[in-house]
Amino acid sequence: MTASDGGSSFVRRWQLAEMLKNFREVAGLTQSQAIEQLRRAGGKWSVAKLSRIENHENGVRPNEVAQLLELYGVEEPERVPVLELAVLAREREWRTAYGADLPESLRGLVSLEAGATTIRQFTTTLVPGLLQTADYTRAVIEATGPEVGSPIELERLVARRLTRQHVLRGPASPAFHAILDESVLLRPVGGGPVMRDQMRKLADLTGHEHLTVQVLTLESGGGPGVEGPFTLLSLPKPAPDVLYGEGAVTGSLYVSDSDRVRACTMRFGMLSQLALSRAESAERIAAAARRFEQV
Repeated sequence: MTASDGGSSFVRRWQLAEMLKNFREVAGLTQSQAIEQLRRAGGKWSVAKLSRIENHENGVRPNEVAQLLELYGVEEPERVPVLELAVLAREREWRTAYGADLPESLRGLVSLEAGATTIRQFTTTLVPGLLQTADYTRAVIEATGPEVGSPIELERLVARRLTRQHVLRGPASPAFHAILDESVLLRPVGGGPVMRDQMRKLADLTGHEHLTVQVLTLESGGGPGVEGPFTLLSLPKPAPDVLYGEGAVTGSLYVSDSDRVRACTMRFGMLSQLALSRAESAERIAAAARRFEQV
């Protein structure tokens, strides 16, 4: 992936941070040494600021990137794509694609999804947002979200959330692998007709080449699934893989710590082995759809 091929600004920021950190390390400078030299040149820098940039917590201006590249001795031909990335990393394309009223909690996730090469998700309570029907999404918002002011506002929220699903369409879409705890197929969100249509959609999606849907049955008992849901997003190199989680208490969490990401990657692999095969999962989902036809 290059700086000009349409990756999201959030992902670009992660890529840029990793590149700047690598350049500093190749130059043989610690953060403190780098800051000392930047201050001599009259820049307004601190170790805390550089640390936040390298840890993806803060953005960085193109002129600041130029200062860092000069300090690290990066030659002119190699600077150009990095500076292009610095400019693109400050774009906010989610505003264009989704509108300014996209919930704050979804903005980072939407950007990561847009730039990911692979998305792996284990869920224990709800159908993943990228696979939901409009009626199912509406029922989730009504059941869990803040009080909606009007039917128009509700439909706007539904539309915004469903717009995320465009990321799974088209030739550049990421590979998506979802493992659903079987309780997701049993919980009647929105009632029988809503669940019937949602199960039918899941059954249809199981036939798509870049989508994998597996069901972790209740009979599988205890195991790595009892530790709760999580999402793994693989990003274009050099950005690291990201572990994402959310909850009413913790809010949205993004983790790039290699040990924690590796642990959840292994956990996902174990869950995939424990879950039904793609064909068996499709049969279990179709059976759930038939059950809800009679509700």
